[in-house]
Amino acid sequence: MTNPPLTLYLAAPRGFCAGVDRAIKIVELALEKWGAPVYVRHEIVHNKFVVDDLKAKGAVFVEELFEAPVDRPVIFSAHGVPKSVPAEAERRNMIYVDATCPLVSKVHIEARRHAENGLQMIMIGHDGHPETIGTMGQLAEGEVLLVETVEDVQTIAVRDPDRLAYVTQTTLSVDDTAGIVKALHARFPAIVGPHKEDICYATTNRQAAVREIAPKVDAMLIVGAPNSSNSRRLVEVGSRAGCACSQLVQRASDIDWRALGAIGSVGITAGASAPELLVNEVIDAFRARFDVTVELVETAVEDIEFKVPRVLRQPA
Repeated sequence: MTNPPLTLYLAAPRGFCAGVDRAIKIVELALEKWGAPVYVRHEIVHNKFVVDDLKAKGAVFVEELFEAPVDRPVIFSAHGVPKSVPAEAERRNMIYVDATCPLVSKVHIEARRHAENGLQMIMIGHDGHPETIGTMGQLAEGEVLLVETVEDVQTIAVRDPDRLAYVTQTTLSVDDTAGIVKALHARFPAIVGPHKEDICYATTNRQAAVREIAPKVDAMLIVGAPNSSNSRRLVEVGSRAGCACSQLVQRASDIDWRALGAIGSVGITAGASAPELLVNEVIDAFRARFDVTVELVETAVEDIEFKVPRVLRQPA
């Protein structure tokens, strides 16, 4: 029996961004330098496959610093941490390595700079997300106000409407954030924004690729974890761009084949913390059921690379 034909539109860029690649490398280099176990505060990136792989190599994941012993190195995740966390590590005389994505660190620096200039901060982000917690934790409690929606902008109570600045989480929906920024400027005309958009290049590029693919496919699959903000935003972007059947799958075994129904074309991409191995696994699952033709849809070229901390660099 011949398998039905199917065209797979494969997004490029997709998968690991420079910040995720750097964070994983930091854990691997720390294990080489200090041996196992090395402790990691929070998931280094939001992907179960990556976390399980590092666990197998000797990484131990904890949610709070007090769960890590003082005599073993600890690594802070790519999402960033409140400034109280490294301060506590120093107080305990711990060896620690900060794997915060440099683009998240840029937002931290912006927030501190605006505060030093006497501006109250507004953060556009998701309540409870570790990146939001880390950024808001750069300043004293109450100095950063969180907004998640346009509606939040209308009700937020500020100290002085003429002395405000805003920053954003790096993994938000570009379209949603633009609407919130517009509402902020409408209500607070003097508000100061970042010199360069806080939403990172990888988030922007992956959303642009989904917008390109979604209108011409019967289904859109995003490979990523359910707690990955950038992956969940890709599902939303796919739905809004014209693909009613947009699924988030951690790996091929999670595909809801019944929901896909009779299909002739599928778009595939991966969130910034999903390894290419899992994308290939999904493609192989389609090859087992269909006569597959793969078409690459390249909307940007990424060549950014972030250096690992000096303490982990190999001698020249």
